[in-house]
Amino acid sequence: MAAKIKKIVLAYSGGLDTSVILKWLQEVYKADVVAFIADIGQGEETAPAVAKAKATGACSVHCEDLREEFVRDFVFPAMRANALYEGRYMLGTSVARPLIAKAQIEVLRKEKADAVAHGATGKGNDQVRFELTYLALEPSVTIIAPWRDPRWELTSRTKMIEYAKTHGIEVPVTLKKPYSCDRNLLHLSFEGGILEDPWAEPPADMFQLTVDPADAPDAPTYVEVAFEEGTPVAVDGQALSPAALLAKLNAVAGANGVGRVDMVENRFVGMKSRGVYETPGGTVLYAAHRAVESITMDREVMLQRDQLSPKIAQLMYNGFWYSPEMKALTAFIDASQHNVTGTARIKLYKGNCTVVGRKAPKSLYDEKISTFEEDQGAYQQADAGAFIRLNALRLRVRNRAGLL
Repeated sequence: MAAKIKKIVLAYSGGLDTSVILKWLQEVYKADVVAFIADIGQGEETAPAVAKAKATGACSVHCEDLREEFVRDFVFPAMRANALYEGRYMLGTSVARPLIAKAQIEVLRKEKADAVAHGATGKGNDQVRFELTYLALEPSVTIIAPWRDPRWELTSRTKMIEYAKTHGIEVPVTLKKPYSCDRNLLHLSFEGGILEDPWAEPPADMFQLTVDPADAPDAPTYVEVAFEEGTPVAVDGQALSPAALLAKLNAVAGANGVGRVDMVENRFVGMKSRGVYETPGGTVLYAAHRAVESITMDREVMLQRDQLSPKIAQLMYNGFWYSPEMKALTAFIDASQHNVTGTARIKLYKGNCTVVGRKAPKSLYDEKISTFEEDQGAYQQADAGAFIRLNALRLRVRNRAGLL
């Protein structure tokens, strides 16, 4: 017989879902509920969420500022790997969940609690990301996922709002809200509701981090991003902490309408899902990083890294942050970045993010070799003839054998 659950640590945001779940856990499990709030740059004060958790009945509340750790240890590693899921998604939600789950497990240990809980639905990716992390860090942990519990009857937004009102839980949202959002320092995502029609254009008033490119300034904005061993360290010559650096780029790029993505992606659980994302600062970082790599990274190392990037993005998207394969691939990425030190200059203009300059103290770009002018013998053009004939040898042999 399973031991009775006496204390549960809930990943809590203060929104409708987790506020309702906090009360539901108390009613169904007759247990104390600890609310865990992670500040990863939601753009809102955490004090109201703390107060709401207490008002809803949490026995204690843990609120942690994880913004620097989030950008330093999760956002930057994804960028260093040029990880883009299905070529476009910068993994804003994907890289946040392992951090939240890790910190939640730490609270579980501090509180000597019996279980962890989350508000992810049984259709999405987040349930996988949370739980793979829980189990990697605390293999015997008890996990409560209300949306998969047969006793969970709050299967619609209408029912959840009615439950909240019945239990005196403040509800800041209404039935008219046409989509759901998730925000952190890297991005703001939108899905569900009116966006479930992949043909429907997102409403203009939905976006919060980026202005409409048509309304962006008529003059371009230039920004310089400096890197040390693949890690961003300064903007326009000003050294900044990871969180401050990303926040600054979010503001500058967002003001120029940069960073909107509208895509239909393949969820890990098997379905296709339409997501709309705002990732202004991340868009600049990825472009700038690639620009510095272009003059500092060896061609074959870059080729190997680029072949690994889709796999790394898939692992992050699917929730395998703490897997042995991720650890091994990250070691390669770290090695590939040793010489990626330099600065990229980016032009931001009406939704466009364009690299217009790059420099590095140990650049592999040699103008004496690359020039179309006199190269003073730095490159022997006659050598190219033998090079081409050797590379064509197998093609010539196939032709003689009648295979072409």
